[in-house]
Amino acid sequence: MKRILAVLMTIALLCTALLCTASADDRIVIKFAAQGDSTPATQESIDAFNAMQDKYVVEWVDMTNDSGAMKEQLITSMKAGSSDYDVLSMDVCWAGEFAAAGYIEPIDQLMRADGLRASDFNAGSMSAASYNAKTFALPFFPDLGILFYRNDIVSAEDAEKLISGAYTYADLQAMAEKYRGEAGTTDGICFQAKLGECLMCNLTEYTAGWTDVKGGLEAMKAMVSSSAVPADILNYAEGETANSFIKGVSVFSRNWPYQWGEIASNGTISQDQVGVAPLPGGSTVGGWLLGINKNSANKDGAWEFIKYLATEGQKTQATTGGHLPGYNAMLTNEEVIGANVMLSMTGFQNALATTISRPVSAEYSKTADAIINAGHAFLSGNAELDATVAIIEAALAE
Repeated sequence: MKRILAVLMTIALLCTALLCTASADDRIVIKFAAQGDSTPATQESIDAFNAMQDKYVVEWVDMTNDSGAMKEQLITSMKAGSSDYDVLSMDVCWAGEFAAAGYIEPIDQLMRADGLRASDFNAGSMSAASYNAKTFALPFFPDLGILFYRNDIVSAEDAEKLISGAYTYADLQAMAEKYRGEAGTTDGICFQAKLGECLMCNLTEYTAGWTDVKGGLEAMKAMVSSSAVPADILNYAEGETANSFIKGVSVFSRNWPYQWGEIASNGTISQDQVGVAPLPGGSTVGGWLLGINKNSANKDGAWEFIKYLATEGQKTQATTGGHLPGYNAMLTNEEVIGANVMLSMTGFQNALATTISRPVSAEYSKTADAIINAGHAFLSGNAELDATVAIIEAALAE
């Protein structure tokens, strides 16, 4: 009798295990197409979501870190009407193009149903995620341009003005000229004026998000022609800018937040000597967005994962991945602030509150190429202001 009971109990346990396995296997699979992550953050976020689910299970399709190649792979798939991917990680510049082509699903109704508003998220990211007055994505993790300055050189009065954001590019140029040469520096300010996407970001900021094309071009031309910048500023991209600042060559630097870490790891100056501030016309947003493949057979599950990753999951992205949170509620979270000291800086908080996006276009590459080429020609002295304004405004209007 005991042997029979033992056998029955064993059978019962096996049945329970099989049922549990079947239950897990029966969950709807959500395919998440995202670039590789050198940190554990993405996998931890996926694992956390899966652990709380009995209906969906997310599988990460690890894409290339070559953004151009990844974009082409996604477009090829979606053009063919494929449902291989449910959730898409997208560079902020792709969202308008994907939306115009009908590749991604609008999410306004889904957001309303779950009580989410665009104002709950990073403003620049949400601007990039909007097309034809509809929202198509939420932030995966944003990035933004900021002003670094030497707080051991810049006066307390000027630093206060910078941190508040209540200054102009003319003010910044005057400060760069004023402080140039102090404490062993040779340049006043460095930024990205090289032909390429980095110039597009700086033009976006100088024109205050394309609201003042002529004024922005004039201000940028005045800066590149001044004694505040190195003679070859038109060849400066992010790397040259970072190297100049962290090695103590320049007083000011417009760059991305990664430069803060570069100061600690490769700098001849220390983080104690550095402050950060918003840029006068707003900070260009970079980073990545999350959207739903229009061809997905599992849109409800795709939304559930996006909703989690863009809200609760932002804590993991920030604390484990070192990313900036795109969900505004996380900006005051103690764990998040503890993992990223920049978030406790007033100047950085002000920059986060004034993010702007590059043009949202159905053909972003074409639009960007026209603007970048025209802008660089003007800054180089090879084109007139009015003609350049006309080219840029025409490109923006397409």
